[in-house]
Amino acid sequence: MVITDDQLTASTSSSHQKPIEVVVTTQAGPTSQLNAPLYSPSESIDSAIARSSRSSVDSGTSSDPARAQPGHFVIVAIDFGTTFSGYAFSFTRDPDSIHMMRKWEGGDPGVINQKTPTSLLLTPEGKFHSFGFSARDNFHDLDPQEAKKWLYFEKFKMTLHYRSDLNSETMLKASNGKRVPALEVFAHALRFFKEHALQELSDQSSTKFLNEDVRWVLTVPAIWRAHAKQFMRQAAYDAGLAASTYPEQLLIALEPEAASIYVRRLRMHQLIPDRPFKQTTLTPSKRSSRSQSLTEHPGMDRVSDEFRTGTRYMVVDCGGGTVDITVHEMESRYGNLIELYKATGGPYGSVGVDLEFEKLLINIFGADFIEAFKYKRPAGWVDLMIAFESRKRAANPWKSTPLNVSLPFSFIDYHKKFRGHQVESAIRRYGDKDVRWSSQGMLRLMPEAMLRLFQPTLDRIKQSVGDVLNNPKVRDVRYIFLVGGFSESGLLQSEIRKEFGHLTKVIIPQDVALTILKGAVLFGLDPTVVKVRSSRLTYGVGVLNRFIHGKHPKDKLIVKDGIEWCTDVFDKFAIVDQSIALGDTVLRSYTPARVGQKCSIINIYCSEAKDCTFISEASVKKCGTMCMDLTEVQYQQNLGRRREIQTRMQFGDTEIKVSALDVATGKCVRASIDFLNK
Repeated sequence: MVITDDQLTASTSSSHQKPIEVVVTTQAGPTSQLNAPLYSPSESIDSAIARSSRSSVDSGTSSDPARAQPGHFVIVAIDFGTTFSGYAFSFTRDPDSIHMMRKWEGGDPGVINQKTPTSLLLTPEGKFHSFGFSARDNFHDLDPQEAKKWLYFEKFKMTLHYRSDLNSETMLKASNGKRVPALEVFAHALRFFKEHALQELSDQSSTKFLNEDVRWVLTVPAIWRAHAKQFMRQAAYDAGLAASTYPEQLLIALEPEAASIYVRRLRMHQLIPDRPFKQTTLTPSKRSSRSQSLTEHPGMDRVSDEFRTGTRYMVVDCGGGTVDITVHEMESRYGNLIELYKATGGPYGSVGVDLEFEKLLINIFGADFIEAFKYKRPAGWVDLMIAFESRKRAANPWKSTPLNVSLPFSFIDYHKKFRGHQVESAIRRYGDKDVRWSSQGMLRLMPEAMLRLFQPTLDRIKQSVGDVLNNPKVRDVRYIFLVGGFSESGLLQSEIRKEFGHLTKVIIPQDVALTILKGAVLFGLDPTVVKVRSSRLTYGVGVLNRFIHGKHPKDKLIVKDGIEWCTDVFDKFAIVDQSIALGDTVLRSYTPARVGQKCSIINIYCSEAKDCTFISEASVKKCGTMCMDLTEVQYQQNLGRRREIQTRMQFGDTEIKVSALDVATGKCVRASIDFLNK
């Protein structure tokens, strides 16, 4: 039996009252690490939970025992990207057919419209106006003075990665500088996809589709922490995709996992060859040699034909904002997966190239001018970045001609008014032979200049991949799957193959930007395909253990009822890099110290370190709270008997889940983990 200190508390519903101690009872010894054998619930607990209609609760949600679980006729996956977003769906009666949404209004000449820009336009009053190409085009068409009043957002997803203090009150800045609650912005975007998808489904089937007919899948980077995942879930609730009373209608899929699920189903002709050919006409003999280069073994048709139990491969998901790297192993011939190493990566997506381009503009024209232009001509800045986006996509290692970025008239005109001289003069004074001016109003970038814009981001990606391959846990990786929207870049493909092609086979799908979206649909059809995941962090709570002289620091000694205790002990539930199977459970028992207590709140801590001992260490941070609502459970207080609430926590899914049971009554207790408002 372990008694909690002030860091592990059960409190009344009033936040102003002093925290109340609770008693924590472990089921197998004094520690709580998720090692085999795990702390599995007893048969009586499983039976009681099975009898109850209450389901396990996702982080930030609550459950309703009276709510029936409806069936779903279709899986709709939303790939909410930093730069581009889209959705795909599959009917459960025909799971082998995945349908892409391609009918987006607007679009850029020469750019495929399989996705739409992650751009949102709100009216000056904060009401939804449009999303995607429509938002971008409508904002562009506004009068410059009128545009200052409208709220335009783009590439706002990265806020969830960078903000360590992310919570439900976090604000986002629109292009005009005004701030709007981030939850509202994300909810507007997700509501757009919900309504668009339901309308598309109804149009295709000639039957009115309702939201309860759909199971939604929302993709997030695997490197995101729990509070960012919960933020997306809450935004989806606010958008009406699902409700906290039935959280299972919404699944959170990890982007590299989704890509991994899909890419193994590809046929060999759906891959980009190891040695891509220039855009020239191929003779029949060259076509034959090109086709033959896609497969090492004649007769192999699918990528998975080369896979066996124990085959290991890496997925490198390069998106607009982040790069996610995971390593999977085939568990069995049925295609189940084991994650060998925790998801890693960082903010090394294609946005990094945009930032380098902005730095180039600042070096040429001055930071004061660029900032003023963004504010005074926000639509003009959008036009400029659109022009750069198309040139960025056209860059490849075999291109020897310049890439011309069209400067909007508003840029040229405002620069003349701001500086008193022409744009051409500023470019000439910059003095870079690889950055020139075209009389047609173009900023002319030689291939060397464009490569310099890419290089910092490419170097970070290669460093991250190399670090994982050099990890002792990751050996015998036979394949690298390069996926994600940024992986369409010929420069990135060339760099990855040049750096790692001699170590392992690099596989790149032709529809590289859609692998995550299609894989997310497959994940929705079978969320159990990944059987084992690695914990990204160490999780636990703070408790009191018996004080051992000579082992515990003296400053951790406290005395309660004549007994010496060591305070701030980090009782670990899961450890960083630890392999956790789907369904593995950590069981704890909590006993409220006061009769009639309405709510118990327990602080959750996390760390990137394995060997942390106390929650007061610098590496340990409070990351959330677990709340048990005791108001709905009828409990007859027996004289001299303390109430026992057993909690069951699961760390092997894409989200951390918790459920709770009142041992005396056999009834489930509403329980949730809140990482967003800790």
